[in-house]
Amino acid sequence: MIKINSFSSFFIANWKLNGNFKFIDQFTSELKIPNNVAKCVVICPTSIHLDYIRNKKNNFYVGAQNVSQHKEGAYTGEISCASLSDLKIEFCIVGHSERRQIFNETNTNVNSKSSQLIEHDIVPIICIGETLEEKENGETNDVLSKQLEESIPKFSNSDNTIIAYEPVWAIGTGLTPSFEEINNTHKFIKNYNNKYNNYKIIYGGSVKANNAKEIVSLSNVDGALIGGASLKSDDFTKIIED
Repeated sequence: MIKINSFSSFFIANWKLNGNFKFIDQFTSELKIPNNVAKCVVICPTSIHLDYIRNKKNNFYVGAQNVSQHKEGAYTGEISCASLSDLKIEFCIVGHSERRQIFNETNTNVNSKSSQLIEHDIVPIICIGETLEEKENGETNDVLSKQLEESIPKFSNSDNTIIAYEPVWAIGTGLTPSFEEINNTHKFIKNYNNKYNNYKIIYGGSVKANNAKEIVSLSNVDGALIGGASLKSDDFTKIIED
């Protein structure tokens, strides 16, 4: 497993259902990775492109966007942790709000997937976050507490798991919490339980080239999970640059 505590910050590109061979060729040729070895850059393409981009690695790591909760068996269309391990995939996003909302994934599903990833020496990037309605009702901390309790495996620790805070209402909307709100929410997560004190906790939700530096520089933020802006090589380069 990657030694995640050897890095000070993480920049995870979530390409979602985008990209093809031509796009990957152009993106990887244009992307400029900083020489700062303390920064960990991860690109998460569609599952069909994992092996292709793995062979184009250049100072970045490769992550999957999802994985099956089943180890093997009659589960048509699923991709197992063992399959990701065969491809030497180092990271995997789990529990993204789109998976939770569109595909009805539960905290229990996320916990099961994360447990298997850790067993296969793949770092789960476990996403948590509240909806706009929950935020407006003052339920943010209650929602996050429940997700932390139920989504994070008991044997997770700061060496094998990354937590991504993604307020659902900020994903793809152009809206973001204030810097103070982001920092305070990350502080809440880190202090929720002593076990989370040293976890790497990254922020996701409309992270762009013009706000990433300020977000990542916040005292309780350890990096960013980037969606749309990660599809533009120049924007993503600006986000990860020194």
